[in-house]
Amino acid sequence: MISLTDSQKIGMGLTGFGVFFLFFGMVLFFDKALLAIGNILFVAGLSFVIGLERTFRFFFQKHKVKATSFFLGGVLVVLIGWPIIGVVLEIYGFFLLFRGFFPVAVGFIRRVPVLGSLLSLPGISRLVDKIGESNNMV
Repeated sequence: MISLTDSQKIGMGLTGFGVFFLFFGMVLFFDKALLAIGNILFVAGLSFVIGLERTFRFFFQKHKVKATSFFLGGVLVVLIGWPIIGVVLEIYGFFLLFRGFFPVAVGFIRRVPVLGSLLSLPGISRLVDKIGESNNMV
């Protein structure tokens, strides 16, 4: 089992609540307040989990400038009060930031018993294969 420090445990909780608020804000027709709370909790939780220095190094690498600007710009646009445009910008930035992680995640999910069989369905398998092999979703 992986041992977590207290700050990492707090970060996991903040990140989990952030994802919950983001999802709930989208379900409730892009509620500005819930999306703003979700964004703040998600970014704060991420910095607690991996640390402030590693968070800054991750977001502000030279080859991730475009992705970071879309993601953080989307957070800013949601905070200003345009939730739909902000969420679209955030999603695009999120995919650009984490595109190197998708093949690893797809490979892991394929080994999970129930989810692996779902990913083998005809329509889904083509999409998952494209995501799993593609390293440049630009």
